[in-house]
Amino acid sequence: MKMTATSSDRLARAQTQLLAANDLDIGKLEQGLGHLWGQGADYGDLYFEMSTRDTWALERGKVARAAFSISQGVGARAVAGEKTAFAYSSDISPKAIEAVTAAARDMQSAGHDAAETGRGVEVKASNEDASAYGLIEANGGFETIEKVALLRRLDEMARAVDPRITQVNAQLAVEDSTILVSATDGTLAGDVRPQVRVNLSVVAENNTRRASGSAGDGGRFTLGEFTQARLAKMVEKATSVALTNLEAIPSPAGEMSVVLGNGFPGVLLHEAVGHGLEGDFHRKRESVFNGLIGEQIAARGVNVVDDATVPDARGSLNVDDEGVSGQRTMLIEDGRLVGLMQDKTSARIMGDAVTGNGRRQSYADLPMTRMTNTFLERGPYDPQEIIASVKNGIYAVEFSGGTVDITSGQFNFSAEKAFLIEDGKVTAPIEGATLIGVGNEALKHISMIGNDLDLGIGFCGKAGQTVPVCVGQPTIRMDQVVVGGAGA
Repeated sequence: MKMTATSSDRLARAQTQLLAANDLDIGKLEQGLGHLWGQGADYGDLYFEMSTRDTWALERGKVARAAFSISQGVGARAVAGEKTAFAYSSDISPKAIEAVTAAARDMQSAGHDAAETGRGVEVKASNEDASAYGLIEANGGFETIEKVALLRRLDEMARAVDPRITQVNAQLAVEDSTILVSATDGTLAGDVRPQVRVNLSVVAENNTRRASGSAGDGGRFTLGEFTQARLAKMVEKATSVALTNLEAIPSPAGEMSVVLGNGFPGVLLHEAVGHGLEGDFHRKRESVFNGLIGEQIAARGVNVVDDATVPDARGSLNVDDEGVSGQRTMLIEDGRLVGLMQDKTSARIMGDAVTGNGRRQSYADLPMTRMTNTFLERGPYDPQEIIASVKNGIYAVEFSGGTVDITSGQFNFSAEKAFLIEDGKVTAPIEGATLIGVGNEALKHISMIGNDLDLGIGFCGKAGQTVPVCVGQPTIRMDQVVVGGAGA
């Protein structure tokens, strides 16, 4: 049963867990913020966080790893112009508040800029008793035996698909975080964030080859949401990739039309386009999309959004790490660049509105502009109609890794599961297909957009920090794509 809560409920819980339990109150926060602001800063904030994390891994049918961790702390930030002073402590107490605000104030006076590294200088924790910190129930009532049983069920289901499945690894992670943000602009916001993730990887072997496949699922819900149907979908995906690639032939190479599958293939959009629409890259003039607001940067019908309000999605946020409500931000509308994602610093410097995209990995890291759930919206075409429209090309169903240069927009992504398209029909599986291009140019060559939007889960890395996100798209046709492959 899902529990509903208002912003007031979430703030009250954050105040109880992070302030009252540590002999802190709003008055002490205001005093600390006054110290930050009093030295001429444009903005200052205090960010409190307490998180628990429970992880389990099953390998070859046996529990290989299990870990439980608790972390808590506070970060203090003072921003003047484009320079940021930042300090943090793993202690949450009145003395810690005094120490981190004093350190940030002193660094600001000295002209220190923590934004160059994204991290500050740690203020050593005091020896005060931390036993008042309560443990957060992170698993939705699941006992240890139930967590192991879930992983073993995945193992058994995967092995039962085909005798060629010879290895199965499964992992789960359950995390709960409580955060509170207090800032000199009057912000006082709290959030309680559940996060679960289950991953499955398999290896298939025949007499001559071996191939691997993987699948993942998760979001802001409890382990109880992993029904038999949900697990079966993961098993089908992972085993299908591995078994298909046992029969794969070398990919052709050259310029051709490519049909991209729905869901996780949206990682190409996330990397090749999404990062380039983050406000901090624009204010630093490091994005290939600089100066193009209002311009046609993609084909007609292309609509791209970053949406932190998707129910239960992995990247969703009630409030971001600067206390701004999570929002749906239109980035590209009918092919035109209409908006950027903004945190408070970039929005202030650029004279733009904040969009709820200020995110940080933890209290020990500076917030920066980050994506949440970024995806291409659905279009009018049936996926089979899109495939049938291609005379000769490839159908890239799943992706693995890739690289992108934000400044130039150049990208390359490897297809994990792909097929030839011949005379409008999906035929032989292929391996070694790599998509090569430039993000802003590739968008102009999207010619058909499917009606089967889906989201995939992942981690997003930036400046040494990782945060949970969703990527997504419907099935799309992209023309004039350069494919690097093993074939000529």
